[in-house]
Amino acid sequence: MAESSLIDKTLARLRAALPARFGGESVLVPVVRLAGVIGISSPLRPGLTIGSVARSLERAFEMRGAKAVALAINSPGGSAVQSHLIHRRIRSLADEKKIPVIAFCEDAAASGGYMIACAADEIVCDPSSIVGSIGVIGGTFGFDKLIEKIGVERRLYTSGERKAMLDPFLPEKLEDVERLKSIQRDIHESFIALVKARRGAKLDSRESALFTGEFWTGHRARELGLVDAIGDLRSVLRERYGDKVKTPVIADRGLFGRRLPGVGRGGWEQALSGPSLADDLVSTLEARALWARYGL
Repeated sequence: MAESSLIDKTLARLRAALPARFGGESVLVPVVRLAGVIGISSPLRPGLTIGSVARSLERAFEMRGAKAVALAINSPGGSAVQSHLIHRRIRSLADEKKIPVIAFCEDAAASGGYMIACAADEIVCDPSSIVGSIGVIGGTFGFDKLIEKIGVERRLYTSGERKAMLDPFLPEKLEDVERLKSIQRDIHESFIALVKARRGAKLDSRESALFTGEFWTGHRARELGLVDAIGDLRSVLRERYGDKVKTPVIADRGLFGRRLPGVGRGGWEQALSGPSLADDLVSTLEARALWARYGL
């Protein structure tokens, strides 16, 4: 009996000395933050791309003992391709590791941001979150009258009759616009199919505006079946897994612990080459325009 008591005391001291995640006293739910415009990048303002988030996602799903992976999403959308690639990577890792995924929407999970949220098994948002915008948008400017007015002659040489399609310095052609709209319809149909496949019977099939590109606040999004619950990351995870739940934020780090600034040429190569002020200004304006669509 004395020997047993000594062993128990020794084990108790060891448990107290070990971090909680090793002592079995807490639940681990790693968090990956997916914030910003998708695809639009500059050296000083990296956007969300599969290259910029892949490693963080892999690290989160590889954490030993993780009961779930949480996604903190705050994005107005952007590139359809990058949105889909991120969505597919999340689903691939979740299926491979057999780990559930919970998405938490912050200011916005709109357009491509909502596509990423659909990779989760459950979507939670704030009552005032902007959710939806299941559609495709594209835009440009027309400068042909301006350059004519200031006496500039446009000289463009192509091989292929559609190579200069929608050139902003040439007059717009109706057949080019219809071609673009056809491509947008294809992308839109794929987006709709993805949402239906992921949300299924949860969606309110009576709502005709569901796939028109319209967006809603969190409460209405829940009524429409676009999200599952109203709440925030900390409260929901503590309620579900207990007060001792651990939620480490997983971020890819470079030399000296600094976060790698974007993708493309990658990390330090990109940072050391020097940012382009013009590129950064353009990407900032594009990003600002996307956020402004939702009043944010």
